[in-house]
Amino acid sequence: MEVEAARFIGAGLAAIGMIGAGIGVGHVWASFIEAVGRNPAAKEDIGANVYIGFAVTEAIALFALIIGLISLFG
Repeated sequence: MEVEAARFIGAGLAAIGMIGAGIGVGHVWASFIEAVGRNPAAKEDIGANVYIGFAVTEAIALFALIIGLISLFG
């Protein structure tokens, strides 16, 4: 296998982590909207936790992006 082909395969596999992070962010916000719909008074209490969950999930996507770029250009 050529080295260039292996780089493209590695970058494609790293993109799977970005897909999972996108699904995770959707779940985080969907759960937040559902919780606020059930109990609007709890919006202030769970708001900080939602942003922490969003940041952690997006960090996973950034890690996958960095690994993909390292495999392409490293």
